[in-house]
Amino acid sequence: MKTARNNASKGKVALVTGASSGIGEATAQRLAEAGYTAYGTSRRGVLPGERAFKMLALDVTSDESVESAVAELLRLEGRIDLLVNNAGFGVAPAGAEESSLDQARAIFDTNFFGIVRMTRAVVPHMRRAGGGRILNIGSVLGFIPMPYGALYAATKHAVEGYSESLDHELRSFGIRVSVIEPAYTRTKFDANFLEPDAKRDEYRAVRAHLNTLLPAVMAKSDEPAIVAEVVVQAAGADRPKLRYTAGRTAAQLRLLRRFAPAHLVDAGVRKELQLGRVRA
Repeated sequence: MKTARNNASKGKVALVTGASSGIGEATAQRLAEAGYTAYGTSRRGVLPGERAFKMLALDVTSDESVESAVAELLRLEGRIDLLVNNAGFGVAPAGAEESSLDQARAIFDTNFFGIVRMTRAVVPHMRRAGGGRILNIGSVLGFIPMPYGALYAATKHAVEGYSESLDHELRSFGIRVSVIEPAYTRTKFDANFLEPDAKRDEYRAVRAHLNTLLPAVMAKSDEPAIVAEVVVQAAGADRPKLRYTAGRTAAQLRLLRRFAPAHLVDAGVRKELQLGRVRA
């Protein structure tokens, strides 16, 4: 099975954003192992250390940077067969009102509009080539709520809607779009959280509670390699699905959201985060 997949992907070019660490790095590495000519990106460009893939400098919040990186990859390889939109960040646990509008715009600019920029830059080349694949790294938080992570969850909900609509639009050109939905993943993602920039004393206790709880949860979560393997599966599927969960927890949450009554999902979210009773 792995040999057949490698043969199918041989000669194909993959571009993975946010590949300096975590899911992006594991994905670019796994794609290279699967036979792709893989390129990763980061804002810093080339990074120290040996990798099976090359790195390009790219800031997904900059139109000029996106256009330059895509142009450079086309100059080097002449094609882009697979785009994996992974770049993103989150805000440390906080109430939604504890982030200013500027901070809200910043997280959307990376997590959502970064995908839009990359897609707009790559699709014309895929269309001319007669096909391609776009995989957007979403999250289970794209279909369930995240109290005290509302802005991040909102970006992932946006990715879900954008991807599903885009897939319909691009099918007639031989281009397919899928969303990869991991749950908690053991990366340095939480180490790069932005602190909320409009903190309120009303949320002080719950912020302290979640800042203790979430690192413990992350420490027991799935490895990035699990997500990377799902990316390779989705990239090589003859009949790709719109959504792929990554890991057992993500699959369980997708089933829960689909079949469980809303009040049970609601209660489960609050129990998981130990939020206590609702005030009357």
